[in-house]
Amino acid sequence: MPIRIETEIPHKAEKVWAIVGTPDRIDWVNGVESCVYSDGIRRFKMDGAGDLAERILLKDDDSFRLEYSVVESTPKLAAHKASIQLIRNESGTTFVWETEVDPAAVEPFIQQGMETSLERLREVLATEN
Repeated sequence: MPIRIETEIPHKAEKVWAIVGTPDRIDWVNGVESCVYSDGIRRFKMDGAGDLAERILLKDDDSFRLEYSVVESTPKLAAHKASIQLIRNESGTTFVWETEVDPAAVEPFIQQGMETSLERLREVLATEN
């Protein structure tokens, strides 16, 4: 079953996109020590969880959409695809984050990471001009 988080963020979509639409920007991603982005692949070193690599499938600056898929992880995933979509609204931005992952047993871990990353994103946005 896909994980879907939809939340309102009281900042303009352009400001949010400047953070989440930058593939190697990690200050908002929970549990990431470092990131290297090259040739459409971003490689994360994760706190206590080893390394992870994601292929950027789509980065559309006009529609504020990012799609990516895990291509290397420990433990290995059978399948993973995720998307972030920002939608402008009167109060700022609707942030929609969806992830499909197999095995389903890792869904709670993935969802927790998404939720804590969104908390961190709000903190980062509050400190930027």
